[in-house]
Amino acid sequence: MQDIVDEISRLLGASVTLEDRSFNLLAYGAQSGDIDSVRQESILRRRASDEVRAHFEAYGIATATGPVRIPGLPGVLGRVCVPLRHDGVTYGYLWALESGDLTDERLAAAGPLVGRVAALLATQARGRYAPLRQFFSADPAARAAAGVVADGPVTAVAVRTPAQEGALPPTLPRTLPRGVLADPDVTEPGPGAPGSGWLGSGVPEMGGVGTGEPGPAAPGSGVSGSSGPETGDAGPAAPGLGVQGVGGGILAILAPAAQAARVAGLLHGLYGLAAGIGGPRDDPRDAWESWREALLALRVAEHAERHAPVADWATLGVYRLLVRLSPRDLAGLAAESAALTPRIAASVEAYLDHAGHAGETAAALGVHRQTLYYRLDKAGHLTGLDLADGEDRLLLHLSLKAAALLGGA
Repeated sequence: MQDIVDEISRLLGASVTLEDRSFNLLAYGAQSGDIDSVRQESILRRRASDEVRAHFEAYGIATATGPVRIPGLPGVLGRVCVPLRHDGVTYGYLWALESGDLTDERLAAAGPLVGRVAALLATQARGRYAPLRQFFSADPAARAAAGVVADGPVTAVAVRTPAQEGALPPTLPRTLPRGVLADPDVTEPGPGAPGSGWLGSGVPEMGGVGTGEPGPAAPGSGVSGSSGPETGDAGPAAPGLGVQGVGGGILAILAPAAQAARVAGLLHGLYGLAAGIGGPRDDPRDAWESWREALLALRVAEHAERHAPVADWATLGVYRLLVRLSPRDLAGLAAESAALTPRIAASVEAYLDHAGHAGETAAALGVHRQTLYYRLDKAGHLTGLDLADGEDRLLLHLSLKAAALLGGA
């Protein structure tokens, strides 16, 4: 691209920059003549500001099929924008500062080179984007129709995206490592959408994960009484909204298994939100199973501090079982600890997490051991469960983990 931009700059006799559809700088030619703050900022910061972008887009460059002449302003030189279109889609923009010699004939002479750049951008974009939602379908026919080509072993990654974004961030296509595919559709199906399970984005309930068989229908807005240990709030959000209190969409990623953890961490750093990593699959045709695991892992990452902000399905332990439960079953399990206050619940969970070692638990909580014993005794009275009994301890431990998945922690 740099070589082509240099040649275009020579043909036009003007200062040229090449940007993608989101105004990220891809290449630029040598400066000739005056320079303005817009070109300077684009080169130094590698991207135009939102104000500059809004100003230029107001001239209709996103839908224009030919060069658009944009007049200058105080401190901003006039320029010509040539949309980089391929097969009717705009993939970027070529900018040339107005020198007084940018005639229609000169612009036409650069047309073949502009077409080559547009084709390169299209190839790059299509090489990183793929209809993964379709490829991750439990329906073999839908997977085949997606036409996604990948070499195994592969792993699916689910990444929560901010609610205000609504689209991939502009840096994503050039940030992802080679061989990693992303679905540009970050929206989730709404309530009742085909394939939308209780976790949203096509996750079936118990019986559906990893089998391709549909699970039982889930209530649209959770289960009454499916609160955490002490709140009494409603249960999980309706399908399509992901998890309680979390908005935005979910970005679907397919990565070589060896790169999955790195990619998940990279995207977490980009968005600042949670990510879930599915288990690896040797055959890419089985990647849909990894995707379901990734979505479940994402839910754990968003609710269990121990596994936040990036949860790997392989390391989730008992959460791999709990997150598969239906809302009703999960709420029923969480109800076993619903009588506990937040402080007592946290103390009991810490005690059970430390395998019943009172000294270690008290130190972790920063309380005296007698204070811990008091809280444990209080928990027994509130729940009717005997912490000296192995099965009661197991039930209470699972109940507290289930409450966390329902948004109670």
